[in-house]
Order: sequence, then C-alpha cells, then structure tokens
Amino acid sequence: QVQLVESGGGLVQPGGSLRLSCAASGYSLDYYGIGWFRQAPGKEREGVSCITSDGVPYYAASVEGRFTISRDNANVVILQMNNLNSEDTTVYHCATWFNRYESSCRRGTDFGPGGQGTQVTVSS
Repeated sequence: QVQLVESGGGLVQPGGSLRLSCAASGYSLDYYGIGWFRQAPGKEREGVSCITSDGVPYYAASVEGRFTISRDNANVVILQMNNLNSEDTTVYHCATWFNRYESSCRRGTDFGPGGQGTQVTVSS
C-alpha cells in the first residue's frame, strides 16, 4: 500500500497562495492516479483535484482556475493553490485515486486512504 505524506499547508490571507506537496517514500507515483480531497467540519468530503497516471488533471468547480495540480517528479504531486478564500479553509489530504473520470474526482470517490493531511487556513 502506497503511503503518502502531505505538506505545505499554513495560514494565508485571502487572495494568497500555498503550494501543497504529496510525497511518497520509496514508491514511484508515476503509475498512480493521485487526488487531493478536503472535508470541512460538518460537510461532506469534496474531491478538490486529481491527476491521472498519464497526466490529465481534473478540478472541482469551486477551485477551477485557481488551483493547479502537477507532477513534480516521480515521487511528488503538487497542488498549487492561488487566490485562496475562506471557503478553502480545512485539512487537505492526498491519496491514490483508482479512477480516471472527472465525475469520480469531483465526488471524492475511489480514493485510497489519505495521509494525515495538511491544514490550510485562509484568514485576515
């Protein structure tokens, strides 16, 4: 089972940016779809962004145009988050994603177990 570790969260003002990393130790992520999801208190899990094994990106409607997912190298997937707002505040998790269709990503389904997550707080 691939174990992933998230990092890069923090406190940022509205309109600011953060760069989240999803790293695997001892595994190449090249052959896996990878997704980011978040779940704010009292809300359902939301698929934020996914990237297929062949590099096709998908985004939730709420983040499209602001977030960019990419593969940095064989072991790291990056989620660049720009123009953050208060609605983006929560813990972000990355996980292997066992699908390749946009609908699955947006529903937050077909994800493997996420890591501990990294907290993103957007506040002035």
